[in-house]
Amino acid sequence: MKKIILTGGGTAGHVTPNIALIPELKRRGFEIKYIGSKDGIEKKLIEAEGIPYFGVSSGKLRRYRSLKNLSDPFRVLKGCREARKILKKEAPDVIFSKGGYVSVPVMLAGEALNIPCVIHESDMTPGLANRIAGRKADKFCCNFPETVELLPKGKAIHTGTPIRQQLFEGSREKGLSFAHLSGKKPVLMIICGSLGSVAVNSFVREGLPRLIEKFDIIHLTGRGNLDEGLVGKYEGYKQFEYISDELPDLFAAADILISRAGANAICEIAALAKPNVLIPLPLSASRGDQIKNAESFEKQGFSAVLDQDNCTASDVADKVFEVYNARDAYVSKMKENASGNGAITKIADLIETLANGT
Repeated sequence: MKKIILTGGGTAGHVTPNIALIPELKRRGFEIKYIGSKDGIEKKLIEAEGIPYFGVSSGKLRRYRSLKNLSDPFRVLKGCREARKILKKEAPDVIFSKGGYVSVPVMLAGEALNIPCVIHESDMTPGLANRIAGRKADKFCCNFPETVELLPKGKAIHTGTPIRQQLFEGSREKGLSFAHLSGKKPVLMIICGSLGSVAVNSFVREGLPRLIEKFDIIHLTGRGNLDEGLVGKYEGYKQFEYISDELPDLFAAADILISRAGANAICEIAALAKPNVLIPLPLSASRGDQIKNAESFEKQGFSAVLDQDNCTASDVADKVFEVYNARDAYVSKMKENASGNGAITKIADLIETLANGT
């Protein structure tokens, strides 16, 4: 039986494409195991899939001054030693990385052991972890065609992003029931990843008196971001920190979304053809990858985009109404350009080829 190690973590966006690949890899006869951080969100998500999980030390790769920049390189070195020990014992035929800082020690250890390695980059421009680990990768998959030009020549392949089949199997009725909504109003859902967004949460909450007149609202706030003062204040406003199993049903119930612009998230939104308003992470808090992702989707007619640093709660509410009123045009554009979920087959073919040594 062929063996594969999957890695990636730090946020759900570095894990869900791996989860999307698991059924196809199982179908092809792979024995699958996962290496992630010792206490990251990936541990819970992967163990829920019944996949054996190994935790290693990892250090965040920061672009700003922090005392942790002095200690984290030693955590990475420790992670490399731990990953090397795991890889030697498990002897995988191939490693597939979805990125995130935990993937760096795994990929470096894999390269040292001459294990074929495949990396996937979802964003328009490669992240720092993937740039470091990608120097020795055998193949580099990417989500946007423009990204091919930014990756090592001869290694880059435009595959798109794997999307979980479960997302297409949601039930609107189940979603409304789970959220205790009547279905008499259109549903606005706010989703900004597993960590949520303080800024987006604030825009939404400030705009609630206007938004609630038109919409029932499902607000996925991110862990630790619930506002207890709003519980029961608005009949059609429902808050959840994070949803996993019921997420397909909530997507099915949603008529319009507000989201950050992480590549995995917006690709799922486009695949589901949900009209959306994107508020990408600003340059002050990121390397600008979400801004580029959002610009690409806006250009294609999939999304409307707002600049967090130059908008207000009123602007957000205005844009939500504007997009909802023009929803048919957005849906049409997304369906027009839908490419299905061919990414899973493309990436699995590539993994299988490397695992077979061909």
